[in-house]
Amino acid sequence: MIEEHLENHLHEGEEEHMHSHGEHGHHHSHAQTKAVLNRLSRAIGHLESIKRMVEDGRDCSEVLIQLSAVKSAINNTGKIILQDHIEHCIVDAVEHGDRDAIKELEKAIDRFMK
Repeated sequence: MIEEHLENHLHEGEEEHMHSHGEHGHHHSHAQTKAVLNRLSRAIGHLESIKRMVEDGRDCSEVLIQLSAVKSAINNTGKIILQDHIEHCIVDAVEHGDRDAIKELEKAIDRFMK
């Protein structure tokens, strides 16, 4: 990590949350961390209830409907993370001349879209 590229910046309306991107060596805050964690917790709870549905022998169509809801919730959470990544990580990387970050973004989008 290159120390002169470490920076903590906070955009208006965000809570403080810093992390580093390993090789990229930039620290920054994320606006949506709390919302993402809340969404993931809800999805985990929903998935646990679906597991109980299966254990209880509930109707397969009901289980599939609930699985579809969790899948949608996870996809929407991924969209929030992706948007936050673009607005913060990529902006920060561009400000610091980190061209590899764009390549990694492309890989992340490809994986997310599969």
